Amino acid sequence: MASYEKSENAAGGEDLDIGRILGLLFDRKWLIVAVTLLFAVIGIVYAFVSTPIYQANSLIEIESRPNASNAAGDMGNIFGNTGPKSVAEMQILQSRKVLGTAADRVNLQTVVRPKKMPLIGELLIRKGVKRPGFADGWSYVFGGEGINVTRLVLPSRLVGRPLTLRVTGKTKYELLSNGQRVLSGEVGKLAQSSDGTVELRVMNIDAPAGAEFIMYKRSELSAVGSLKSRFSVEETGRSGTGILQLTLLGPDPALTEASLQAINEVYLEQNINRQSAEAQNSIDFLKKQIPEVRANLADAENKLNDYRVRQDSVDLTQETQSTLNQLVNVESQLNQLKFDEADLSQRFTKNHPSYQSLLEKKKQLENEKANLQKRIGNLPETQQEILRLQRNVSVTQDIYVQLLNKLQELNIAKAGAVGSVRVIDDAVVRPGPVAPRSTLIVFIFTVLGFVLSVLYVFIKSALSKGIEDPDDIEKAGLPVYATIPLAEKQQQLTKKVKKSKVSKGITVDTGLLAFHDSTDMSIEAIRSLRTSLQFAMMEAPNSILMITGASPDIGKSFLTSNLAAVCAQAGQKVLLVDADMRKGHVHHAFRTKSENGLSDVLSGAAMPASVIKETSHENLHFVSKGKTPPNPSELLANERFAEFSAWANKNYDLVIIDTPPVLAVTDAAVIGKHSGTTMMVVKYEGNSLKEVNTSRRRLEQNGIDVKGCIFNAVEKNMRNQYSYYNYSYK
Repeated sequence: MASYEKSENAAGGEDLDIGRILGLLFDRKWLIVAVTLLFAVIGIVYAFVSTPIYQANSLIEIESRPNASNAAGDMGNIFGNTGPKSVAEMQILQSRKVLGTAADRVNLQTVVRPKKMPLIGELLIRKGVKRPGFADGWSYVFGGEGINVTRLVLPSRLVGRPLTLRVTGKTKYELLSNGQRVLSGEVGKLAQSSDGTVELRVMNIDAPAGAEFIMYKRSELSAVGSLKSRFSVEETGRSGTGILQLTLLGPDPALTEASLQAINEVYLEQNINRQSAEAQNSIDFLKKQIPEVRANLADAENKLNDYRVRQDSVDLTQETQSTLNQLVNVESQLNQLKFDEADLSQRFTKNHPSYQSLLEKKKQLENEKANLQKRIGNLPETQQEILRLQRNVSVTQDIYVQLLNKLQELNIAKAGAVGSVRVIDDAVVRPGPVAPRSTLIVFIFTVLGFVLSVLYVFIKSALSKGIEDPDDIEKAGLPVYATIPLAEKQQQLTKKVKKSKVSKGITVDTGLLAFHDSTDMSIEAIRSLRTSLQFAMMEAPNSILMITGASPDIGKSFLTSNLAAVCAQAGQKVLLVDADMRKGHVHHAFRTKSENGLSDVLSGAAMPASVIKETSHENLHFVSKGKTPPNPSELLANERFAEFSAWANKNYDLVIIDTPPVLAVTDAAVIGKHSGTTMMVVKYEGNSLKEVNTSRRRLEQNGIDVKGCIFNAVEKNMRNQYSYYNYSYK
């Protein structure tokens, strides 16, 4: 029992869309796989040849230690703010003063690079590939070769410009600039140019004669900028711990470690120097003040003694002496508060609680001083004067003693200054490079390749204006008479026939799929077309069938030649005419030459019967395009073509004419006037709906009625699964 089943998607439109998307990806799977693999390979190569980056780390502690200038009493401990100034110290670490000094110590301004072989030079050096024997004398540097430059002095005009150091012997070299020798020297010796502006010292050469190294001197700002771009500082643990982690990245592990260690040392030295400098400034100030205070004290004592001698008065009453002691004590406290206020003013504003407390205490002491002075004002004049002079001596003596104590403390603090910074961990390079991360790079490149290939497929599909569904053609008002699957076997046959020669003895019909494999799906579809055409041409004025198309390369010649063969197999006497006198190639399918064809008839050089070519099938005859004329359209427009058409219609049951594209030339519009039936070939994804409508309109403007369309070269893929031709026979 026979039954016909049509595959349908029972799901809704949303499922159909998902299916088409998955089908589109599946149809382009090899493109996606190829692009993904290509990007994966690029990622592997990139990860393999990229310069490895190493990381050095060190750990520094910012201690909460009193400044030397505050050695007599740490006001910070009394009034708060004892935490380390981590943020400020982090900025100091990244300053040009620290980084510039460190860069000088490791000679970062001098850059020396080996002359590398193109493409693979970096890899050879990094992998330590030794110089082969045939490379002796080459200027390229191989693995294990290098030089050590400890000094390079250049004039400003040469700073930043590349120079070439060429090894001329085991211990000899020469320095070139633009091919001109600047100087020559020996290992370990300072070499100078003739004008003395260029100096160079090379301490070691481990390279054969002929090897070259590119070197240049960066400006100090450039060297610091390069170091700073690779240097980072962050506080570890909780905020306020004062533990700073220093990190430096670089391609040379030894130089990276040395550079970070230099930063540690420079920062520590500058911190100690800063502490000592503060103490020294205070010592210098005190040394200037102490002689003045000592002179003031001596002057006050002399005035007191002179007054006592003049007044013949030596002692004060016990009550007056007590008042004097209180006043001296108050003024001593006020003097101490002046020191404290000077220190607090550098730490806080006047609105700070610690500052407010000091001002309040100062106010109380001043009030107490005023009361004492009021009591003194009630004493006899002699007692007041003695009291005033005695007070001056006592206060000046207290100040003098305080300054001497301060000076002694500062000298001790300066001698023991160790700074507020401690290096916990010295610089050390982590084993192995931290970049590039090969696995991650390969993964990213692979994903990128997959994403780009998928995007390409989607974008190309979205931008494609080719027709994929014959329903779109029918909605435009043109019936679709047949859907012809893509005939891959026909393409193979055509290539084979074009490459073959007549002497090989292949029959002329070998290029036709209808004769080679009559069971092919495309031939079955053409047989269905033959049946449909029999009904379509019943009311036609003649038996001439014109098959045309909007554009070239749509499979029109394949369709006309195999349709002619199928009709001949059904018993009809068929004449196939190649009317494309410009680029017609139907003769290739029959392995004949194009000469002596239609153009010869239209030019009057031959009669219709003389250009007929027979094939192996008795019912199938063929007329080639003939010699390519300069005016095909004019030849078709003369009476000879009308006479040829009438002759062919009279002598054959079916005449099939293969024409040039409608949108390219006007030949089809001329031929169509003599044809009883006109069919248009539309290629799957090859023609847009606009092209179809334009071609139809152009033919109709010339009075030609397009009977319908043939949807050709439909590819079987996951997107459609032959949704319009997916029938199975059981």
